[in-house]
Amino acid sequence: MRIDGRKNNELRPIKFTHNFTKHALGSVLVEFGDTKVIVTASADLKKPKWMADDDNRGWVTAEYSLLPSATNTRCKRERDKVSGRTHEIQRLIGRSLRACVDLEKMPKMTITIDADVIQADGGTRTASICGGYLALRDAIEKLINNGDLEKNPIIEPIAAISIGIVEGEIKLDLNYEEDSNAQVDSNVILTQSGKIIDFQTTAEGAPYEYNQMLELFNCAKQGINEIISKY
Repeated sequence: MRIDGRKNNELRPIKFTHNFTKHALGSVLVEFGDTKVIVTASADLKKPKWMADDDNRGWVTAEYSLLPSATNTRCKRERDKVSGRTHEIQRLIGRSLRACVDLEKMPKMTITIDADVIQADGGTRTASICGGYLALRDAIEKLINNGDLEKNPIIEPIAAISIGIVEGEIKLDLNYEEDSNAQVDSNVILTQSGKIIDFQTTAEGAPYEYNQMLELFNCAKQGINEIISKY
């Protein structure tokens, strides 16, 4: 039994509140236990400036922020330059969401996903990806209804979850205390059909066995299927 009473393969309570803010095309409050993230989707009806003139694809990008009071000690706002961690998470969110859309079906359009962590207790990047998918889906539905998109570019849903080895046992959806003490720390991002978008796993101390890696992945896959069922 874990510190919060869960079984090793059990997710924290998960909740998605749609239309959490009124101005964004898509907005979702994501709650994974005590981790809470506001994710919004905004559209710009032009492609990024860096994209070639003869490239008519659209684009999906992301920004991530940990708000000052999200943790038990205040963190400074990243006003002028984002940290390496923030940059890594932003790229991961954007890359994951681009993997679930056909960019050819959203020509000359940029959708930006903003993930703002208002309370952090582990798994903020995976929660941001789940909320990012839902905010993107809601935004695309409105863009189609408004006549700004002709076809739905979403190929299939995606979801993400953290998992690790803590005190020698594989545990799903780590909270902060578990993540801080993990011997192995992993993040898994999959499509609904089970295709791999990202499977990042790191031994924080001693190396671990191949069969444990397979167990990590299969447990994460079950958790992701459960998350997608809540969409």
